[in-house]
Amino acid sequence: MGYRETYEASLRDPEAFWLEQAKAIDWDQAPTRALDESKAPLYEWYPDAMGNTCYNCVDRHVAAGRGDQAAIIHDSPVTNSKTTITYSELLDQVSRLAGVLRGHGVLKGDRVVIYMPMVPEALVAMLACARIGAVHSVVFGGFAAKELAVRLDDCAPKAVIAGSCGIEPGRVVEYKPLLDEAIELAEAKPDICLILQREAALASLMPGRDFDLHDEMGRADPAECVPIAATDPLYILYTSGTTGQPKGVVRPSGGHMVALHWTMKNLYNVEAGDVYWAASDVGWVVGHSYICYGPLLAGCTTIVFEGKPVGTPDAGTFWRVIAEHKVRTFFTAPTAFRAIKREDPKGEFVGKYDMSSLQALYFAGERADPDTVNWAGEMLGVPVIDHWWQTETGYAIVANPLGLEPQPIKVGSPTVPMPGYDVQILSPEGEQMGAGELGAVAIKLPLPPGTLPTLWNAQERYLKSYLTTFPGYYETGDAGMLDEDGYLYIMARTDDVINVAGHRLSTGAMEEALAGHPDVAECAVIGAADTLKGQVPVGFLCLSKGVNRPEAEIVAECVAKVREEIGPVAAFKSAVVVDRLPKTRSGKILRGVMVKIADGTEWKMPATIDDPAILDEIGDALQRIGFAKG
Repeated sequence: MGYRETYEASLRDPEAFWLEQAKAIDWDQAPTRALDESKAPLYEWYPDAMGNTCYNCVDRHVAAGRGDQAAIIHDSPVTNSKTTITYSELLDQVSRLAGVLRGHGVLKGDRVVIYMPMVPEALVAMLACARIGAVHSVVFGGFAAKELAVRLDDCAPKAVIAGSCGIEPGRVVEYKPLLDEAIELAEAKPDICLILQREAALASLMPGRDFDLHDEMGRADPAECVPIAATDPLYILYTSGTTGQPKGVVRPSGGHMVALHWTMKNLYNVEAGDVYWAASDVGWVVGHSYICYGPLLAGCTTIVFEGKPVGTPDAGTFWRVIAEHKVRTFFTAPTAFRAIKREDPKGEFVGKYDMSSLQALYFAGERADPDTVNWAGEMLGVPVIDHWWQTETGYAIVANPLGLEPQPIKVGSPTVPMPGYDVQILSPEGEQMGAGELGAVAIKLPLPPGTLPTLWNAQERYLKSYLTTFPGYYETGDAGMLDEDGYLYIMARTDDVINVAGHRLSTGAMEEALAGHPDVAECAVIGAADTLKGQVPVGFLCLSKGVNRPEAEIVAECVAKVREEIGPVAAFKSAVVVDRLPKTRSGKILRGVMVKIADGTEWKMPATIDDPAILDEIGDALQRIGFAKG
């Protein structure tokens, strides 16, 4: 079947469709049913199945005779080191760490917090938890002690697995003091902490609580896989909530295996033995789905990259990794390419490497503006595939399924809905909008397998956050439109659709216009409060390296460009040049905080911000153009 037939089959008969996809997984007890609707709108998938994610990621590939194949390549320009781990070696390490956890009393259903840099041991820790049925919660390495404490209290882990430090360009971030402070602050104290000692900053260990990870693994008895129910949680991943209290997204074990395995061939067009690289971090959902679980489920080689798109050592580091390791499919955030484009606008580094292995580039995490997509395509000469998904879903909602049937690319759209996702555009009143009309992007229930069934210890919050605004639908929080061909366009978060004198306008469309200016490397548009019009758009412009023209001239051209492309109705009159934009560590621009600064209202420092000092710069820039006076 092609794309259209596959998609329609998934909506017409989800029971038959998802039972068929489940045959690709090795089960201890294979499912006889796919969907349990008895607790709707709290749906469950594969209610009678039993299996183990670690077995499907590691053991079965060794059993199939592929133990000598590379499972993980660790490429670390910040430490100038490279390491390859085969599937057989991975099986040994994972089963030993699982044995360490079991030996310290960690059992099926217990929680384990993982607080690690981008090292292979992070994946080993995740898989070891999955092996014995423990529920892992990965927290971004170097996360602030207070925020880590909040997560410890929410999931109450029996154990923590942490690195002694993380290594950033030009600096070492010691993790252990942050972990100690977090445990001091938290009411829920772990029984043990397993510490990966790194030479850049060795940690002091507290007797009786802290243990050297490698020492423990060296003397542990290997642990076998424990069968767990498909509906049991594999992991909890915290995503920031509007209340300041993080939301613990729960990932069900069985549906997660089925869905991710399906995406590897059908969406990313990779199979066992191919090299797959997602340049993300294990602290984010991309790191869970496409650094760890997805590639290993499919028997691919996955790359764990410890570096940055620029500065480690230059804007060609991505191309070196692709060439050296013969990467077939590459997945990163558009913000990484904007950083590369800003440093190397002509793409001079690209020509230095043989990247003939690369078949496609995938973007996700932040809206991919056409200018960045076009630049990447011109530089690399491969299809550039934008796809859209969320922490909550765990894999693509809308994408271009290269391995199933490639769809024509429409730059600016992440293409078409994936199987199981009945995507609709709704008005604030819940009515379906017509083609080309902007509205809230919602997904008709039930969501497909592997998506969140609830939030950790917060079922009412789950219902309120996602299922209440539009009964019978999952509310994505994004705004967009569907065209006459069924292609989705994500224009902004729902909160970023601004109301200018009664007109609902997309900040994303304005950003698209600004990004098309030849001197603009990156940009953001927010809606600031205005007594006359309700809201007015304000633009922030980061200029390409080597631009020496007067800023006022560039700003004037950008204002004219928006007025020409969007129209006078946009009332776009204010823009300012800044050196950089405030972002989370995953590359998302913190537009909500920028709005509060512009309006002079109270705001809280986001836990996920990459560099807090940027917000002072944003405040100064806004004051220069008459905002942020509160």
